[in-house]
Amino acid sequence: MSARAQRRARLLAQMAAGAVAVLPTAPEVARNSDSDYPYRHDSYFYYLTGFTEPEAVVVLAAASGATPARAILFCRQKNLDREIWDGYRYGPEAAREAFGFDEAYAIETLDEQMATLLCDAPALYYPLGGKLDARVAGWLAAVRAKSRTGVTPPASTVDLLPLLDEMRLLKDADEQAIMRRAADISAAAHIRAMRAARVGVHEYELEAELLYEFRRNGAQAPAYTSIVATGANACVLHYSANNAQTRDGDLVLIDAGCELDGYASDITRTFPANGKFSEPQKRLYELVLAAQAAALQAIAPGLPYSGAHEAAVKVLAQGMLDFGLLQGTLEEVIANKTYLQFYMHGTGHWLGMDVHDVGQYRDVTQADKPSRALRPGMVVTVEPGIYVRPAEGVPEEYWNIGIRIEDDVLVTADGHAILSANAPKTVAEIEALMRHD
Repeated sequence: MSARAQRRARLLAQMAAGAVAVLPTAPEVARNSDSDYPYRHDSYFYYLTGFTEPEAVVVLAAASGATPARAILFCRQKNLDREIWDGYRYGPEAAREAFGFDEAYAIETLDEQMATLLCDAPALYYPLGGKLDARVAGWLAAVRAKSRTGVTPPASTVDLLPLLDEMRLLKDADEQAIMRRAADISAAAHIRAMRAARVGVHEYELEAELLYEFRRNGAQAPAYTSIVATGANACVLHYSANNAQTRDGDLVLIDAGCELDGYASDITRTFPANGKFSEPQKRLYELVLAAQAAALQAIAPGLPYSGAHEAAVKVLAQGMLDFGLLQGTLEEVIANKTYLQFYMHGTGHWLGMDVHDVGQYRDVTQADKPSRALRPGMVVTVEPGIYVRPAEGVPEEYWNIGIRIEDDVLVTADGHAILSANAPKTVAEIEALMRHD
């Protein structure tokens, strides 16, 4: 049984006997005129199917009594004329065989088939509150119209996505292998950008180096819009213009990762445009690096997800006091959250098919909803930073310095593994890599 067939079986096992689940993929989106944006499948749909064509729906019917469970795909029919223009289409029969479905039908038959599949089903699972709502209402009305024959529509609807969120949170061996490779490709891209950096280079030139390395190693696309920020731009957390020119004395912050076979990587490195950290830059950089090291020590099975952030904040806040960015005691700075002036985001997030991947960060099964415990197979980013904008009372030597260091980290049975370890991050490593002798 394939990995995706196993996932479908696991999902079916969580559903009520005889219940039906419905999940569509993402629609194509027009960019302008007759051009579409590059198509990207829905992550949930891909997780269960591996199928990447648009106009597709997966239906899972749970076993009931002697009736076995069924996995059904609805997709576009073969169309040789359209294939001339748009490329290969599987068609239902080839898709059924290639992706391990029990049945497959043309997408045009979905409404008719659902009006039958939902007859006497006790519950319908689907993404509540989305674009499918109106269509579901039509299916239920079609079943109710048959009430004189004795059939009944589902008595309840259940949000399908929370079940899938919990499944996706734990990556299996195949997923981990893809994410390792994605991180390797992205690490190579960061190295390429560092080597290409010079005073006077434009941010978009460095972005081009990243994109080239992604594609030449088989990644399908960037996992998100790359951030290439020089100088003061590095203090803009979601900077995306990527059009400024580096100046002597600037730091360059690059937050970029590729998507490989549906899985994201997410790496940030910060380096001097001229290849040599100034003393103020070095002090803050090594502070962020120490904060990351402290956060990494808090990642192991059984430890709370929030522990990494708490560890990083403690180190960063103490450094802010030591370097004169803040005044007071460590306890006051943390209690009053005055450190937020220079560190205003969390220290990480789940990583997987989506860059900010799905899954609860708190244990919602407990009344006080504490931070959930880490488990082997979870993948998180660890990304402390410091961003010093000009302000009264802030030492001028630190103005416009923005630094973030981010790695992709797999929780293992005995601790953690840094998937993105190939990307250099110590001062010595970066300066040696960028030496242009």
